[in-house]
Amino acid sequence: PLLVVTSTYREAENTRDALASLLGDDSVVYYPAWETLPHERLSPRSDTVGRRLAVLRRLAGNAPLPAPSVVVAPVRAVLQPQVAGLGDLLPVRIAVGEEHDVDDIARALVDAAYLRVDLVERRGEFAVRGGIVDVFPPTVEHPVRIDFFGDQVEEIRPFAVADQRSMDATLDAVVADLCREMLLTDQVRERAAAHAARAGVPEQLRELFTRIAEGHAVDGMEALAPALVD
Repeated sequence: PLLVVTSTYREAENTRDALASLLGDDSVVYYPAWETLPHERLSPRSDTVGRRLAVLRRLAGNAPLPAPSVVVAPVRAVLQPQVAGLGDLLPVRIAVGEEHDVDDIARALVDAAYLRVDLVERRGEFAVRGGIVDVFPPTVEHPVRIDFFGDQVEEIRPFAVADQRSMDATLDAVVADLCREMLLTDQVRERAAAHAARAGVPEQLRELFTRIAEGHAVDGMEALAPALVD
């Protein structure tokens, strides 16, 4: 694929639209940069992460669509170091008619960096109420409600955040992209614990490493990726 690098976000989006009008929407993709800076101790938005991972999966051959012909990216997206193997991280996919254990889905969503809440209102959240799972993937417009009959997925519908009511439309499947580019694997937690125990580590960093070692997804932990992952 051809990599087209622009100086700004706006130029990248305009270039992507122009090339897509000539080559087709599926042939040209936009690879966004994080909207945060490394020193800010802020995590990128989950929708940004979802869009980036979708591009990387296509490049790695792990998506239904083939690799794009052109990838358009602002220079910040190209300069930023990124975790190895992101294109191999697969989303949680649930389709109508399939059989799943609700607890297994909940664990899979937690592993994909979703936050379990009582009421889904933001991207990257999910809730479980009996045989119903609500989830808000980062790359879709509305959250979706997965209705189970026993262990079988009976129906999937988008719903409105404002009143939590299901919409009329039904979906055949939902693809829940990962919400973070650095997941709290055993290796990451072990490295965080080792850094937390080192002498001379600033107290603020020691606190972050300790929370990560305990399995907490800390806001801004991506800034520590060079110390925690390959």
